[in-house]
This record gives sequence, structure tokens and C-alpha cells, in this order.
Amino acid sequence: MVEITLFYDKERIKGFKADGHSGFAPEGEDICCAGVSAITQTALLGLLNHLDQEPEYKMEKGWIDCRLGETLSQDDWEKARIILSTMEMGLKSLQEVYPRYIKVQTGRC
Repeated sequence: MVEITLFYDKERIKGFKADGHSGFAPEGEDICCAGVSAITQTALLGLLNHLDQEPEYKMEKGWIDCRLGETLSQDDWEKARIILSTMEMGLKSLQEVYPRYIKVQTGRC
């Protein structure tokens, strides 16, 4: 199962982590893993390209972790909110279709 944790500080998403393999299909053919990867990596690219302060992130095969800094401007917070809430909607939509393979949960920073 792919587990995605959305890290919140009060009402703001401040980061996310996705880890694991869904087991839906063999590696390289797994549409669940591919969907999660596409959504999370696109969100990371959005943050990297649209924020003045880059997030801290690490990415390896089957794993991604991304955290926003503490000193973002109001403009950057708004951009991050839009990007990360869109990511959240996409991941929850995948979870609805593939509940045995994808789990979206929330955590605290």
C-alpha cells in the first residue's frame, strides 16, 4: 500500500510524504504508484517553480518527502495552499478508486 501523509500546522498543509508500493501490479506497470508519483512530483515541481523560497525535499525510488519552510511570505503561502490542496484532492480521488492500494492520512508538523 502507498501511504501518503499530509502534514498540517493548524489549517495549513506544510508538507507531505509518500512511501511504499501499492502492489496493484508489477513494478513498471502499477497505475496506482504511477498516479501517486505523478501527482506528488507535479506538486513538488509547482512549489519549486512558483515559490520564492524552495521547500526542503528528498526523493528516492518509491519515496518522496517535502516540507515548506517557516518563513514563507503571505504570497508564497497562498501559492502553496493552492498547489497542495489540489494535490490533496487528486490523491483523495485516487484513494476513492483504489482504497486497498492507496491511503491518504494527515499528520502534524
